[in-house]
Formats: sequence, C-alpha cells, structure tokens
Amino acid sequence: MKLYWHNRSIKYTQDEIDIAVLAMQEALPLTQGKYLELFENRFQEYLPAKHAFAVSTGSSALDLSAMLLNIEHGDEVLIPAHTWCATAISFARQGAKVVWMDINPETFVVDLDSIKNTISPKTKAIVIVHLYGLMCPMEEIVKFCKQRNIIIIEDCAQSLGASIDGRHCGSFGDISMFSFHANKNISTLGEGGMITVNSDEYAYEISLLKHNGVSAFENKGEMYWKPAMSNILYNNSGLWPYNYSIGEVQCAVGYKLIDRIDELNTERNRRAKKVKDELSDCKELVFQKVPEGYFHAYHCLVAYYDAKEKGERDQFMLHLWKNYEIQAIVQNCPLYRYPLFIENGLSEANCPNTDQFFDNMVSFPFYVWMEEEHLEYMINSIKKTSEYFRK
Repeated sequence: MKLYWHNRSIKYTQDEIDIAVLAMQEALPLTQGKYLELFENRFQEYLPAKHAFAVSTGSSALDLSAMLLNIEHGDEVLIPAHTWCATAISFARQGAKVVWMDINPETFVVDLDSIKNTISPKTKAIVIVHLYGLMCPMEEIVKFCKQRNIIIIEDCAQSLGASIDGRHCGSFGDISMFSFHANKNISTLGEGGMITVNSDEYAYEISLLKHNGVSAFENKGEMYWKPAMSNILYNNSGLWPYNYSIGEVQCAVGYKLIDRIDELNTERNRRAKKVKDELSDCKELVFQKVPEGYFHAYHCLVAYYDAKEKGERDQFMLHLWKNYEIQAIVQNCPLYRYPLFIENGLSEANCPNTDQFFDNMVSFPFYVWMEEEHLEYMINSIKKTSEYFRK
C-alpha cells in the first residue's frame, strides 16, 4: 500500500466536470468572458473583498502585488524565510531589499515578534504568509503596521477558507493573493490565482497591469472599429503591463469550487484531528499549535520532529518509506540557503527558529481523496515507526 505525497489536493465532482465541459463547448470567448466575471464576483462575496481579479497563477498575483508598491531604491520588504520561493522572487524582481523574518516555533508562521525583530525605518511592506493553512495573528499585526504606514500583503496561497473568529484570511491586508495550483485546497485545473484589494486605486492599476493595459474606448459610435477595437492605457505606476489572463474553463471550475471550499476544509480538519489524536502518544511529533478562535485550512499536515540526536528525523522518514512505503517529505527550505538568493546578496538572515524547524520538520501525505483505510494505514505505520525509534 504505497502512499505518495501527491501534488494533487482534490478530485472533481460531476458538477465541476459538467461546468468545465459546458464552458469548453459554449464559452464565447474562451478568455475574458462571463465565467471570469462569475468567478471573480463569487470570490469577492466569499472573502469578502471589494475587488477580485482572477489571474493565471498565484505567482502572477504576487507579481501584481509587488508592482503596486512602487518600490524605490532602498525600500525594504519583510518576507518569511520559511515559505515557497515565489513569495520573495516577485518583490526582489521589482528591486526591493528583501529582509528575512523568522517564524514562531510553535505555530511555524510569523507573528508580531517576527516583525518587531526585523523592522527598520526603511520597511515599506510586509508579506504575511499563512503557511500550511494556519493564519498569522492578523489583528495585532494590522494594528502595528497601520501605526507605521506599512503596507500588508497577505499571501493566502495555502490558506483559502482559514479564519480568525470567523473572519477569512485575505480580508485583513491591503493586498491579498491566492493560488489555485494543483496541490492547493481548490485547484482551477492545475494552475490559477487571485488577487484581491479594497482600494479603487489599486484595482484600476491591476486591471491594466494584468492584461496588457487593455481597456475599452469610451463613447464609440456606430463605426465600432474606430479608432481601434481596444484602447491601451498607461498605468500610474509607469510599469510595462503583462498578460496574466486565465481561461474561461478554469474560471468555470473555480466558480463552482468556491461553493465546496468550506466542506473540503471541514473534511481536512476532521482528518487532521484524527491523525493528531491517534498520534498523541508520539511525543516526538509536535504539530502546529492552533490558537483559540482560529480555523486551520490544513493545506498540509506538518510536524516538528523533536529528535534526541542529530539525523534522527531523516532516519524516521527513511524507515517510514522503506518499511511501510509512505512518502513523507520536507518542505520550504529557508530561502537564504538557495543559490538564487545567495547570488543576489540575500544570504544574510537571523532566523534560528526557521533553521531549527526546517532541519527537523516532516510533512505527511494529506489530501481529501485519500481513502479512509489508507489514512488508518498511515497512522498505524507512523505509530510503529515512532515506537521503533523510542526503543
């Protein structure tokens, strides 16, 4: 019974398949059409947000977030060192000086202390990453940043549906982004993303930057082809626009999936609770601490392996694979360890919690379509492996 760490989070229902086929057959055009509008409007309502723009990938949404900052020489952007590389690349590409934040050792995400230990007078923005599906303490972070006129970007790529006291992630910051990649809590056929804002000024900029500056000419007469079919407007940021468009079939699936996100996340919570409850005697496995009032979206099920000796975590994972064919993995290498960031002068960091966690973390296979017998098999195999190492 091989259990791989699959890069696919969900299976589609017949309703979701049907709407994809319908869009394939009937959508006119196959991009920038009615399903895009339906998807964006439904997303706005769910979050809620004043403006939502569906784009080709989560990385595209991050790119647009970085463009909105109008970064000048010396501007610092604080980013967690423990996150996926795209979070930092978008801001480094725009010329920001990236400064690495450490994580809280119990929640595995950044908190207010992470910011206070890193902030400087040059800090222009902070990227808050709700990693693995758990939100950062947003109320205190927002209050702190507003007092200092620091822009907050919420990276919600892994946390759609997560909340604090019923308020969804992505509804706290100035700019928020989401990913619908294949391994996220919902996926628009493998790739897709969303950027949301409440500012009308930001919304205007995004509308031009995301689709080649395309806009309609106003007051066109009966000669609809003059002066041209579309106008190309200049954006206030002075940046050349991109094309981050997403297709109608993907939007149709996304529109339908929003109705199922809470159901999917509830099932993820049930499974996560089952795993953690049944592994409660495995004291060396320390899972994310979920504060009271927080709803965890459980994009992944990760734990800190409290090793008694160096290298024990690696032996634990190897034993799990060789003896039970369960493929646990290690995620999110500290970004300052990668050649890309080292060669661009971003190797300096003071993130002891990040180093300690990454060197001892383990991420177990976890997806909503895993059969119940496979989930039981994984739990029992982890138990046996833990007992083996305790002996």
